[in-house]
Amino acid sequence: MTTGLSYATYVDQIANMAVVESSNPEFQIALPQMITYAENRIYRDLDFMFTSTTVTGYSLTQGVRTLTIPEGTLVVTDQINIITPVGITNPNFGTRNPCLPTTKEFLDAVYGSASYTGMPEYFVPFNDNIFLFGPYPDQAYGIEIIGTYRPDSLSSTNTTTFVSLYLPDLLIMASMIYISAYQRNFGRANDDPQMAITYESQYQALLKGASVEEARKKFQAAGWSSQSPAAVATPNR
Repeated sequence: MTTGLSYATYVDQIANMAVVESSNPEFQIALPQMITYAENRIYRDLDFMFTSTTVTGYSLTQGVRTLTIPEGTLVVTDQINIITPVGITNPNFGTRNPCLPTTKEFLDAVYGSASYTGMPEYFVPFNDNIFLFGPYPDQAYGIEIIGTYRPDSLSSTNTTTFVSLYLPDLLIMASMIYISAYQRNFGRANDDPQMAITYESQYQALLKGASVEEARKKFQAAGWSSQSPAAVATPNR
């Protein structure tokens, strides 16, 4: 079983590897951004299943093609469903009618006027928290949005995360790349110019295995299966 990291053990291990006192004021100042750097790299490099979420409780407004949700709710939008019958916001109590993603240019060309009304069939993200629909809704339909979110970071008040528990090796390597900058070991003229390169290469090696594992979870591995890639099996899955 993987030995995960709590916030306290993470800080101690990074301080030990960086040869610095964990109570060092400069180190404490660098910690939050080091964690942000490491976690953001991992979340952007790996399409985690656990970050998938469903947003409900919102409804379209009759005759208005826009829907606004709070900023920061989702990082990526995967799917939007129109819920019928009208008045139902919980999709489990109604019927999901998938909207197809398209472009703003298509919506403007085909459904550019409020005279085109009906149950929306298409959507497009206008920005991070505003969505456009076409045709214009003829009723106040409930909405289900499926996408990914950014989990809370590891901190003294959020002492464990999915990444710290299940990918502690990747978290440490990503953090040590940031520490290389903190210790000014990025360039050729510095004390240890290979420090950042070494940790980067280790991070990339660990990332490959984690990527395969995440693909297997979603049946996106070889042959769209949950099996590990086979080195000798023929034909390939």
